[in-house]
Amino acid sequence: MYDLYLGNKNYSSWSLRPWLLLKHFAIPFREHMVSVAGRDYNPALKPIAGNARVPCLHVDGFQVWDSLAIAEYLAESHPAMWPADARARARARSVCAEMHSGFMNLRKAMPMNLKLQLKGKPASPEVQRDIERIVEIWSEARGQFAGDAGPWLFGAFSVADAMFAPVACRFHTYNVALPPVAAAWCEAILAHPALREWTAAALAESEAHAHYDGLAAEYGGAR
Repeated sequence: MYDLYLGNKNYSSWSLRPWLLLKHFAIPFREHMVSVAGRDYNPALKPIAGNARVPCLHVDGFQVWDSLAIAEYLAESHPAMWPADARARARARSVCAEMHSGFMNLRKAMPMNLKLQLKGKPASPEVQRDIERIVEIWSEARGQFAGDAGPWLFGAFSVADAMFAPVACRFHTYNVALPPVAAAWCEAILAHPALREWTAAALAESEAHAHYDGLAAEYGGAR
């Protein structure tokens, strides 16, 4: 059985991604929670992850860290995690890699925090560009590849849905207005039973971090 080490569910967007994949595809695993207190290198995590970060998947003691690397590892045994069509699969990998390495302005301005429900405010030009690119990715995936195969980005649920799920959470928290296609995908992923389970656990957590929670006032307070 797999062991997944992950951070606080309220804050750890990267931990959500492999957790959601494992849950959606009904792959048995044990989860181990560690605190994401502090934003710098944490040597206390070194024994459980070579990069001293979470998430980290343990496979009979062997460590696989980084959300995208974990997804690729799991997909070797569960190929349905990627679209079956070669072009759709290539595009899914492209947008997952873009999510993995990009959208830094959005991440800084709108960190993951499932306990907040904010009124929102106009985004800076840099953040708005990130939002518009994400909307473009979602709309193109749905329009070009999903067809009638299902409500997910490439029709059937894939790594791409897991990779972008935390963005949907952010858009919900910070009350980001979206066009219909992007809004529909957000509604679908937020209604996913596994994501609802994650959110319920996040809301029950007692640990709080001022850096993330302090953005409530900046974004107009609670709705």
